[in-house]
Amino acid sequence: MCGMSQPPNNRSSAKPPVRPDASMSLLTHVMDHSLDEGYAEAAARREAEGTSGLPRNLKAKLALAAGLVLAAMVVTLGAAQARIAAPVLAKEREELISRVERADDHADGVEKDIERLRDDVAGRQRAALKQHGGDQGELLALLSGATEVRGPGIKLTVDDAKGASTGNGNGPRESAGFSDTGRLRDRDMQRIVNGLWQAGAEAVAINGQRLTALSAIRAAGDAILVDNKPLVPPYEILAVGDKKRLNTEFQDSVDGQYLHVLQESYGIRYTLSAENEVRLPAASSLTVRTATATATAEDPKKGAS
Repeated sequence: MCGMSQPPNNRSSAKPPVRPDASMSLLTHVMDHSLDEGYAEAAARREAEGTSGLPRNLKAKLALAAGLVLAAMVVTLGAAQARIAAPVLAKEREELISRVERADDHADGVEKDIERLRDDVAGRQRAALKQHGGDQGELLALLSGATEVRGPGIKLTVDDAKGASTGNGNGPRESAGFSDTGRLRDRDMQRIVNGLWQAGAEAVAINGQRLTALSAIRAAGDAILVDNKPLVPPYEILAVGDKKRLNTEFQDSVDGQYLHVLQESYGIRYTLSAENEVRLPAASSLTVRTATATATAEDPKKGAS
């Protein structure tokens, strides 16, 4: 009787069972090794530092606190120094103010002395004029500008043209010839004053500057000078004399017509009016001179002072 053949034993050749997640090897690796080696080393190093020293955040806080303490010390020291220096600065300021006030008082005193001496000199000059002028001493004082003058006369106000050039591109004021700058020149002022003298003026002043026989009218750049003192337009010219005669004769004179031409051709502005009373100050500087006639061969004894 033939027995049935047994099936072959396949256990020895059977393959090991396959894991269900074998197809997800990357995910498995990430799950098994969730911490990178670099992170692991850093964590280990932090643990080592924590055991041997202070935590990093605590060190930062200590450094910040030290900085704040240092800043507070600097501010406190600065405030203390300012508090110490404040009285010194206040004292120096008071001393400086006191020095300025003393200097002002001294300047005021010197100015008063100058005025007093000026009045004294003017009085002596008038006395000298009267002494040497005899009966005509007052007239000499008047004509020389040594005394203040008041009386009837005329007032002539002259001004530059509207929008007159300041001389840019045309150069400074000219001493001769014409200019289209629209500004009054020193030569123009000379002709106006000479015209007033010729019309019968007994005394003349320009912007408060009394004219004498030695007065000079000249230019310095864009300014008109009278006895080296600059004038600013408008120019107020006062003349003492017969107001009707002065008014009429000046306008009819060559110099009056010259002023009219300046107005018509160059826009120079002027007004002329007769006044019942004008007041002219004495000349600020006056030189008194005496002359002596020399003896001649014909009359050796003749002489005058």
